[in-house]
Amino acid sequence: MNEQLAKIVSYLKDYDGPEIRLMEVCGTHTAAIFKGAIRSLISPKIHLISGPGCPVCVTPAAFIDKCVEYAHMDGHVLYSFGDMLKVPGTAGSLSDHKGQGAHVEVVYSPFEVLEKAAAQPEVTHVVAAVGFETTAPIYGLMIREMQEKDIHNVRLVTAIKTILPALTWICDSQPEIDGFICPGHVCVIIGSDPFLPLAEKYKKPFVVAGFEPEHLLVTIYDLVRQIEAGEHNVGNHYKNAVHAAGNRKALDVLEEYYTPGAAVWRGLGSIPDSGLYISEKYQEYDGGSFGLDQDIELPPACRCADVITGRINPADCPMFASGSCTPTSPYGPCMVSAEGACGIWYRNR
Repeated sequence: MNEQLAKIVSYLKDYDGPEIRLMEVCGTHTAAIFKGAIRSLISPKIHLISGPGCPVCVTPAAFIDKCVEYAHMDGHVLYSFGDMLKVPGTAGSLSDHKGQGAHVEVVYSPFEVLEKAAAQPEVTHVVAAVGFETTAPIYGLMIREMQEKDIHNVRLVTAIKTILPALTWICDSQPEIDGFICPGHVCVIIGSDPFLPLAEKYKKPFVVAGFEPEHLLVTIYDLVRQIEAGEHNVGNHYKNAVHAAGNRKALDVLEEYYTPGAAVWRGLGSIPDSGLYISEKYQEYDGGSFGLDQDIELPPACRCADVITGRINPADCPMFASGSCTPTSPYGPCMVSAEGACGIWYRNR
């Protein structure tokens, strides 16, 4: 550990001021905090809490139901990333229905679907397109390639969310959160400047972090020092990947292929302008993404909504790590995904 980092760790370890609550928005940051044993290096008065930065966890049940519907249609195949398969809909998960003979296939890249579509023109290939600004450009580029290659038998059912409206919702509903560790992957696309209005409106610091332990420690130090000084600036400690104005080419893809609209976040409800939908110009490729707002009531003991909004830590949920909610048998969506806070806490408990 170099001298400067040692001083930062010493400061954070010895901090004895008012209790501070910092939200790491990104699920990958939650995992990195455990991997780097960050909590052991900071004062117990500095609380790190998880946020809504897992797209799988906040996808509503109606989206799963739509995917299940396609998977049971003759002449259709539903493609999904693996971590979506166990997310419950109103009538079970994609994994449940795959076991019943539904046409569900796991892919590692959406572009695999284009190869299958070209080889099987008689089949309609449906993609469960889930993500944040990080993955949204990929689906836009898929549409571009489908046009260029004259592929017309692929449809996208989208559940693509944008993080800034969700953070606005959290700032309005959770005023006790003192600062935010901004999501590194999303910020590669949108940059750090979009957080300036939030910092000014809510008088809270927002700082972009990378994923190495030193990135996180420097970011936490920046946030704590700002809070102590009564400052509310936007910082960036991931400058090798994140620029203030973001990635212009990726942002151009978002502007070309999507239009914003209200979207339901499981556990949070409907948030205005927090969803990205395929724009009218490219509606041929949309598989019916609008109006997928129905969600299921989580059981009274399941506290996923409180975990997503940072009201509690996963271990405080009475179902956590019990026989009714584990990664092999998940009940709540936060336990399903590799980026879900409950799943991360379980693996590192």
